[in-house]
Amino acid sequence: MKIEDIKEIKMITKTVCPYCVKAKSLLQSKGLEWTEESIEDPAVRESFMAEYPTVRTVPQIFINGDRVGGYDDLVALELE
Repeated sequence: MKIEDIKEIKMITKTVCPYCVKAKSLLQSKGLEWTEESIEDPAVRESFMAEYPTVRTVPQIFINGDRVGGYDDLVALELE
């Protein structure tokens, strides 16, 4: 995926999460910015679980409104 095609990145995270830290570090190394919501916020958790009832891991990363998945999925995109 080309970096110039990325308009928006949103990440669902939690406080203690090594993969969340890795995902943020990867995005930062590419010069990208993102917004972040905590799954520990009951409203965020309820909304996310309603839309993705089988997903149980964080981070969950959305690029341009599309769910990419977790850290490994972000790495697999090979952001250029």
